Amino acid sequence: MAKQQKARTPKLTKRQKKFSAVDRQKLYTVEEAVKLVKSNATTKFNESIDIAVNLNADPKYADQQVRGMTELPHGTGKSLRVCVFAKGPKAEEAKKAGADLVGAEDLLDIINGGNTNFDRCIATPDMMPLVGRLGKVLGPKGLMPNPKLGTVTMDVKKAVESAKAGSIEFRVEKAGIVQAGVGRAQFTEKQLVENVKAFLDALTKAKPSGVKGTYMKKVTLSSTMGPGVKLDLASLAA
Repeated sequence: MAKQQKARTPKLTKRQKKFSAVDRQKLYTVEEAVKLVKSNATTKFNESIDIAVNLNADPKYADQQVRGMTELPHGTGKSLRVCVFAKGPKAEEAKKAGADLVGAEDLLDIINGGNTNFDRCIATPDMMPLVGRLGKVLGPKGLMPNPKLGTVTMDVKKAVESAKAGSIEFRVEKAGIVQAGVGRAQFTEKQLVENVKAFLDALTKAKPSGVKGTYMKKVTLSSTMGPGVKLDLASLAA
């Protein structure tokens, strides 16, 4: 009589192990979520830690637009390239503050030529008529300077230093989602927790008048290659 063979349990791949470690039905505290996301960021590169927030906001309505900028306590771990439209002393001020591209008409030609290799665009108020001619280029990329975000300012030194220090811009997308990078896998758990809380606090303060009832519907934290971990909104409120 042939011996019965024991059924072999298939080995899980690294990716499957990551996803099996997350309970999709559970809501985690920020501290628990950060710990889990960090433990799943096992690739050889320093993965980005990202947050996605589903809002009860429809950006097609003017009074439900969500947009803002905030500085994270520990930065994002990413070095931003900053472009500044300014002349004279303000141009020199921008260069000394660490701006990567500084200019006026010459910068207009560079950008029109297809060079938009920068993450933040700042301009002094007198440069806005010139910058306005780049609306079709900068607008779709979310790079258009905006006084409400502090990127149209005479204090270019502060604006450049803030960008370099890790300030992030956020805006609601068509589906009512706001996404942002809040650090890197090599950050400590404490640094990530503080960055997440700072971002959510800024997002809460940016709640538009047209949004009634529950503002944040779902918050998910993940690493570049890892699974999403849902945050417990009640614990955030506490």
